[in-house]
Amino acid sequence: MRREMSAAGRGELLRAIAERYKAATRAERRTILDEFVSVTGYHRKHAIRVLGTIDTKVLSVRRTRLRLYDEAVREALVVLWEASDRLCGKRLKPLVPVLLEALQRHGHLLLDEDVHKQVLAVSAATIDRLLAPTRLAVHGRRRVNAKPAVRRSVPVRTFSDWNEPPPGFMEADLVAHSGESMAGSFVHTLVLTDIASEWTECVAIPVREAAVVVDTVTKLRPLLPFRLIGLDTDNGSEFVNETMVPYCRAAGIEFTRSRPYRKNDQAWVEQKNGAVVRRLVGYHRLEGLAAVEGLNRLYAASRLFVNFFQPSFKLASKTRVGAHVTKRYHPPATPCARLLSSEAIPESTKERLRAVLSTLDPLCLLDEVRSMRRRRNASRCFDQRRQPRALAAGSGHSVAKRRSAPHAPVSAQAGPRLAHA
Repeated sequence: MRREMSAAGRGELLRAIAERYKAATRAERRTILDEFVSVTGYHRKHAIRVLGTIDTKVLSVRRTRLRLYDEAVREALVVLWEASDRLCGKRLKPLVPVLLEALQRHGHLLLDEDVHKQVLAVSAATIDRLLAPTRLAVHGRRRVNAKPAVRRSVPVRTFSDWNEPPPGFMEADLVAHSGESMAGSFVHTLVLTDIASEWTECVAIPVREAAVVVDTVTKLRPLLPFRLIGLDTDNGSEFVNETMVPYCRAAGIEFTRSRPYRKNDQAWVEQKNGAVVRRLVGYHRLEGLAAVEGLNRLYAASRLFVNFFQPSFKLASKTRVGAHVTKRYHPPATPCARLLSSEAIPESTKERLRAVLSTLDPLCLLDEVRSMRRRRNASRCFDQRRQPRALAAGSGHSVAKRRSAPHAPVSAQAGPRLAHA
């Protein structure tokens, strides 16, 4: 695709070939005209008019704009801007006469007659232009969050668009373990929940970064009892980026995103964020690879208990009559039971699930989960006692940075592999 040439570039090209075009023969003009049209994108008739009638002497002289307002006007506007509590030009313009009279009456601003008239005559757009350097020095450069092309390429899927999908369509989200402060680096938990069965996988990651998320999803896929068919996420940059989107396309995974600021579009994974992650971990701040390793041991211990022995309700229908909403639910069932009753799951995978279920002791699993939680809480309290009193009492950084150690890989999650056939 040809890139459109800028106006300044077309002007430079016009100055470069105008004299040669006028002095050329008919055949040479045709060649010059073909090149000029292909580069500038002009219509051929318009190009002929421009090249034939342009005055190169006038064209070479750059027109300069006369400056109407000098430094005295700009300094007066800075005083008025500060007195208005730094309003924008459109709001400051109608306030200028009122502020000018008040400041002059109290001796805060003294202007001669010419500057006074210019300040009253300046437009809102010129006020913004004259105050731009001052705003930049005070506020710094404002970050513009432009909508990237990669986000536009990802389709949106709402809560009502699922229509009973087969196992393999999962929602993903990150849970931040930041405590009371979002400053600095802290641990996150990546949560994946299957829509059909509510099978849930949780993995702690040290940072919120696209490459780490993709690597974690890659390691999780062989552990799932079904093939990952679709992945639905929010609009965070850790998911919707130039790393995750090509990865899903190459792996044959249907990648979608929710609507911005509509958490109900991801109702399944949002429910697991609270019922699994927050219930196990809480809201304390966690930092460092040691915390990641401890969390992954906790998730490995709870993984089989949650998916094999924790039944949950699943919405069957919702009817609205005026302001009254009636919800009907399917009988509560565990994720494993839903997979065993699904026709989309092959019989070989169901046999593996039954074999795993027959070997599991729910009391031992629950005791292991509670033991891991007690051990983690004791370690956190010990780390808090080792911190300075001011940090432990007033900061959200409730867990000190521990000595770096390699965290447990995702494949080390407890329990047998339940990979799909």
